[in-house]
Amino acid sequence: MGLNQYIFELIYNLSQRNFAVDGLMIFVAKYLPYFLVLGFLIFAFSKKDNRLRIFTVSEAALAIILSRGIVTEVIRFFYNYQRPFEKLGLTALVDASSNSFPSGHAAWFFALAMVIFYFSRRLGIWYFIFAALNGLARVYAGVHWPLDILGGAAIGVLCALLVHRILRKYGEGISTGPEIGAGG
Repeated sequence: MGLNQYIFELIYNLSQRNFAVDGLMIFVAKYLPYFLVLGFLIFAFSKKDNRLRIFTVSEAALAIILSRGIVTEVIRFFYNYQRPFEKLGLTALVDASSNSFPSGHAAWFFALAMVIFYFSRRLGIWYFIFAALNGLARVYAGVHWPLDILGGAAIGVLCALLVHRILRKYGEGISTGPEIGAGG
């Protein structure tokens, strides 16, 4: 048994022991993402400057499309890795399909966290924490290996960095604080 499976089993073996903890982890794995998207939209559309609003949403959309919609799917096309519940014959707490590596949820929400971090460091740190909790909950639920989450997180952060580097020259005239246009 490798380290990936060992860590998975440490986390997954905590599941199905306490109804309340299972319910919380199912919520974090399945429903927290909706609240994160809603929070981002409130954050983005609370900006007074229309250009800043459009820039924030555009940067997030491009980072998410690149990380989740393109890079993750290309890797999954060429690298078929079974989900833990399939490989080990376990009962998953939430539904999941397609290949396991990399985690699309992690790619999506770490990309979003990185984009938010450029505009608000404090809120970005919270989004990183929530993205990590979502990843942990998906391991707990039996639908991802720990390396799936790490791979998705790396893809999300790197894609957001790339998109930010490409777009930052377009954001230089927009007043966002020290992050945009200052070498962010």
